[in-house]
Amino acid sequence: MPTAVRSHAKINLGLYIGAPRPDGFHGLATVYQTLELYDLVTVRAQRAPATALRLSSNDKRVPTDSRNTAWKMVALALEALGITAEVEIAIEKRLPVQGGLGAGSANAVAALVGLEVELGISAGGWPARRLEIAARVGSDVPLFLIGGAVLGLDRGQQVYPLPDIEPVWCVVATPAVGVSTPQAFRDWDALCATEGLTANASADKLNELSRAYASAFSGAVPRGRQGAGSSGVLSAGEDLAGPQESVLVRTGISSWIQSDFERVVFPQHPFLGEIKRILAASGTPEAALHASLSGSGSALYGLYLTRGDAEAAQERLRAAGVESRLTRTLPRPAYWGEMLLL
Repeated sequence: MPTAVRSHAKINLGLYIGAPRPDGFHGLATVYQTLELYDLVTVRAQRAPATALRLSSNDKRVPTDSRNTAWKMVALALEALGITAEVEIAIEKRLPVQGGLGAGSANAVAALVGLEVELGISAGGWPARRLEIAARVGSDVPLFLIGGAVLGLDRGQQVYPLPDIEPVWCVVATPAVGVSTPQAFRDWDALCATEGLTANASADKLNELSRAYASAFSGAVPRGRQGAGSSGVLSAGEDLAGPQESVLVRTGISSWIQSDFERVVFPQHPFLGEIKRILAASGTPEAALHASLSGSGSALYGLYLTRGDAEAAQERLRAAGVESRLTRTLPRPAYWGEMLLL
């Protein structure tokens, strides 16, 4: 029997970007948050005298060769483990392609998990190497080896688990607009040059913001509900639902997190800025706890305290001709508990 793995999406709760560095990358500080939305990745593998990989997808836009992140992850993992195998990977796309939701990166981790199950490899036996391989595949791949709320630093590949917050409703808007991530970074570089922001100056800002993130999320664990572990991550058996108000409100996190990409993406795609305003619905009883572009887009999201508020946001989007998905944020225990489709 092949192994089917849920490949969950992510959003960025704030995304601060530094000026371009000498190595060509950009420093950043962000909090990744996984969602219940997912692609489905199915893996069939058996040990063999030589490695052979085959990949298929129901979406013609997904590459089915070594350009695919899932292909890269499996190939690198087999090489690192010194194992040869015949591997078949099937990716059923349910998430937007190039939408800023980390779908391709999540597919890579799902393929790795499926490979480990198929070949009887213990994930706990090589955690550091898994993260190293994930970082080689892509900057936001390592976050999916943690799940829940995750602090991302450097170019996003340095990841640290944060205390989970209770789930909130999330509406993901998926407009029919394409956003080029390389172009968004080029526009950001031009903005940095105009404003005189240097790599050294932005590094200080990013360090300050990373500390602020860690402090805010550490204070986001409901009182009397913290798990026994020193990390402050809630244990899988606890009820995560907050009956009165979200910690996004209680701790004031939503009042200062922002996405730097919005500064360059919205001028190029004004309709995306309008979608954010529709999601936010500021000043109304159905206002979002927070609304933002995810990654470089083109997906945007709004977070809501109640399902009714989220459904009202979907109605507003529908009236504007924008498709959307209703989901919830996914804490770490549920992320790992629901990953394998049994």
